[in-house]
Amino acid sequence: MFRILPREQAFFAMFEKAAQNAFEGAEALKELLDTFEDVKEKARLIEEIEHKGDAITHEIVRKLNTTFITPIDREDILTLTSSIDDIIDLIHGAANRINLYKVTESTPHAKELGFLIVKSTRELHRGVKHLSTKMDEVFEHCVEVNSLENEADRVCRDAIAKLFANEKDPIHILKWKEIYETLETATDRCEDAANVLEGIALKNG
Repeated sequence: MFRILPREQAFFAMFEKAAQNAFEGAEALKELLDTFEDVKEKARLIEEIEHKGDAITHEIVRKLNTTFITPIDREDILTLTSSIDDIIDLIHGAANRINLYKVTESTPHAKELGFLIVKSTRELHRGVKHLSTKMDEVFEHCVEVNSLENEADRVCRDAIAKLFANEKDPIHILKWKEIYETLETATDRCEDAANVLEGIALKNG
């Protein structure tokens, strides 16, 4: 159908930039968890990535406030933007806790959760890239994000069970329980964003 006024397409590029930023944050977190070297510096780098995410979010909101006709529903633009921003917030939250709690070494479960966050954000980014061109290809990436979140749930449960079974220091238990739960919540937010993305594709495909 012919449109008298063109829809502003810049939102898709900004969504992709936000998703790419979340992926970069996930990679930085994985590097921290895998090596556990220069933790303070790596946490600072993740904080910078989180600030960049905030700037992208503000850019999208400003664009929305000055755009008359949008390519997708305005509510969907806000919800997707907020969902992606929540991911990098949780990634930053995990790194910040590790730094503030002065944790001295990683664990296999933490490394596995870091890996799952990277995979989840990668799939989300791939799905977002298809949003403006191949909406029918969005769904497979959303399904994969949901599967990864289920795996992260399992890893987190196993990690906390092992923590309570083997660790005697209550402070150590509290620190790692919160870190594990923050890491797992990052995958929850990836699933939230994937669900929003899937809904957009269903409505506009």
